[in-house]
Amino acid sequence: MAKRGSRALFAALAASAAALALTTAGYAQSNDTFKIGVIAEVQAVAGSSIPQAAQLAADEINAAGGVNGKKIELVTYDNHSSAAESVRAFQRAVNEDHVNAVIASYISEVVLALEPWSGRLKTVMVTPGAASDVITQNIAKDYNNLKYVFHGYLTSTSLADSTCAAAKDLLVGQLHMKSAVVMSEDAAWTTPLDAEYLKCLPDAGINVLDHIRFSPDTTDFTPIFNKIEGEKPDVMITGISHVGVQPTVQWKQQEVPIPMLGVASQATNSSFWNDTNGATEGVLYQAVSGPDVAVTPKTLPFVNAFKAKYGNFPSYCGYTAYDEVYYLADAFKRAGSADSDALVTALEATDYVGTIGRVQFKGKDTANPHALKVGPDTITGLMLQWQDGKQVNLWPAKVANGKLKFPKFIKVGSAN
Repeated sequence: MAKRGSRALFAALAASAAALALTTAGYAQSNDTFKIGVIAEVQAVAGSSIPQAAQLAADEINAAGGVNGKKIELVTYDNHSSAAESVRAFQRAVNEDHVNAVIASYISEVVLALEPWSGRLKTVMVTPGAASDVITQNIAKDYNNLKYVFHGYLTSTSLADSTCAAAKDLLVGQLHMKSAVVMSEDAAWTTPLDAEYLKCLPDAGINVLDHIRFSPDTTDFTPIFNKIEGEKPDVMITGISHVGVQPTVQWKQQEVPIPMLGVASQATNSSFWNDTNGATEGVLYQAVSGPDVAVTPKTLPFVNAFKAKYGNFPSYCGYTAYDEVYYLADAFKRAGSADSDALVTALEATDYVGTIGRVQFKGKDTANPHALKVGPDTITGLMLQWQDGKQVNLWPAKVANGKLKFPKFIKVGSAN
């Protein structure tokens, strides 16, 4: 059975090869370009922003003269949200298209499948959205082999801590909430997320009444919402991404009177309002940037340029992908070449102010090498809420541009 399965996988990978490359100009290594492969979920709500934002950054860098006289060239592959297709794309990017670095995926399972290949092919890979702490924990266990992987987005633990900090200020401080049910999809990225929720929510003053994990393939949330309503929590704390619009749409359709706050990656995309027919009204979600939030002086110019070019605002991994092209370009410049080991050394010394904050990576002697540093001097995160079709930031206070507001079916006392 194992041999038959391997043959089937090989055949599937071979059959998909022709469809993988969306842009493949210039297969041979060129002395006048730095080539970056972009492996992304092009058809997904969140993933579509990755190649778009990366191209915007490359165009800007090239228009300004490039890097050491060389242009940035992108080669983009649609992985169709498949780990197997992603591995094939990575192999093609390195062996056939001769890229110098790769930006890859917002799905943790995909990045974990690619991680060993980054070591085998000695090619730098930066991820714009995958969150699992295991990605950087693996680097700690095998630094010499996996040092080529950089985590360009917050780890799941950091996402949970940011969510809890916002919940303490907004829910406990303003609304005097005391209890929650954690509701997350069963995926690699939510395992450390939920573990940290169960620690940091009580520290924030919120008692966790229940912890529910559901399949990302779930289509009917009625039993889940009925169970949660019966437990009467003040809030639902979420960890949702791959399940798409279903929990949000059914929350509104069934008028579940409990607010939702947490990580909801699809909600970061401006199309989510139309995708849910406005059902996302009142949903609170953690993010690293937002359409009208001046996190840094670079945030709003990027948002405006993205909107002008593509007609919508970027998802959360659009911001990170844009930044990644810039700090990869900066690393190429400081390294003086595209040599992978030199590039690793340069990236480890990154100190770059991007759209999401000040980008610096944790050191190789930490528990999470090459994870982003988080905190008031680097990246803090935000808590936004969908209000009247707009993404409004409520936390932290210094960059807030609105106040809590909920639909009438939500029962939260003083917020109504």
